[in-house]
Parts: sequence; C-alpha cells; structure tokens
Amino acid sequence: MEAVKLKTLEDLLLAPEEDVELIGGEIVRRPMTRASHAAVQGNARGELHAFTHGSGPGGWWILTEVSVAYEPHECPRHDLAGWRRERLPHLPDGIIDLPPDWVCEIVSPGHEKKDTLTLPLLLRRHRVPFYWLIWPEDRVLIAHRLEGEEWRVIATLKDTASGRVPPFEAMALNLGDILGGE
Repeated sequence: MEAVKLKTLEDLLLAPEEDVELIGGEIVRRPMTRASHAAVQGNARGELHAFTHGSGPGGWWILTEVSVAYEPHECPRHDLAGWRRERLPHLPDGIIDLPPDWVCEIVSPGHEKKDTLTLPLLLRRHRVPFYWLIWPEDRVLIAHRLEGEEWRVIATLKDTASGRVPPFEAMALNLGDILGGE
C-alpha cells in the first residue's frame, strides 16, 4: 500500500482553481457561495467596519475570504478573519502566515464538520483567541473565547438580538442587521 502524500501550501499555490483551500493536507474545492451566505458575510464585515478606522474603536484588519497558512498542510480560507494592527501592522501580499486574533465562519448546510470540528481544533493549536460561528438558517451567532486549552461560549445572539460580543465589545452588534431580512 502506498503512503498518502499530503499536499502543501506549494501545491495549493500551483492549483489551477482559485476557489480552493488546504485542509488536512488535501486541496479542497470550496462550495459555491449561496446568496444568504454572501449577504451575512458582507453585513458582518459592514457591522465591524468601525473597528478598521482610527476614529472608531479601531486597530483591526478585518478581511473576507482570506487564506491563512497555519501549518505546512493547513491553509483554510476564512469567511472573515481579523488581526489587531499592533500584531500585523501592514497587510502582506498573498497568503497571511500569522494566525488571526479573531475568526468568524458562516456555517452552510453540509459543511458543519469543517466549521464546528476541524477549524476549532486548528485555531486552538494556534492560539487564536476568538472564534465566532454564524448559522444563517437558524438565525444565531455563537462566540467562543479560547481559555487555556478549551473553547468557552462567551455570547449567543439569536434572531434580532443585540449585544457586545468580544473582541468587539466596544460597540453593540445587532444580529438582525448582520443576518438581514428573512
């Protein structure tokens, strides 16, 4: 039996398709984006816009569809990810190899395993402090904070609830605005 050869970041960069990521040493094609997913992603980025400017709470890069190289065989493309500017003063060209300070995934039907099992384990290994999950169909946001070696739920917003959710607790976020109309 032949050993399985894990793909690397180099293989990912040579892939002919653009809509791929590297998960567990496998180049995985990302599913087509549904309208509700795209709307939530854009709305979430908009809600957090104030954090990207010096005049507001500031001090963050908040990016959508960004590839992050964590390990030789792990380079997922996050729906949203943020870095405090003191850790990442300038955006690099290409893939970022510094773990973010915050990741948010928008969970799509059929892709729950990656977002709720695979990515949290990877983010925990790399000490990413905050991980949010948004389920558009269930109209819920669950925010986690890494405490020691475990993820702890620190906030849950449902339907149109508002709340101050770390690491962006400087302002109240409105889940109804993020999710948009039903």
